[in-house]
Amino acid sequence: MKWITRERPKIDRIACPWLIKRFVDKDAEFIYVPFDQVITKSKELNAIVHSIFPMLNTPTMAIAALFDFIIEKHKLNDPALQTLAVIVRGADTDRHGPG
Repeated sequence: MKWITRERPKIDRIACPWLIKRFVDKDAEFIYVPFDQVITKSKELNAIVHSIFPMLNTPTMAIAALFDFIIEKHKLNDPALQTLAVIVRGADTDRHGPG
């Protein structure tokens, strides 16, 4: 599947492709485009939009990072991923507590 997000990824959007390829979609292809083209290109390419928080429409995103959302959505219960989520969230948002 194709996954699309805005260009110039930072910490969370670098960690998420790893998480997705490793635990969600081993054949994932990631596409990076300017912010204002994400929705249009996602429709053109039939790609899943990730890392556009309003598009995700979940209360989790108000307090966590996309990494947390992917773990929750795909029910990834590995304790090591929970620990890694704290690190990714802290580095990306400066929130070092639980999601």
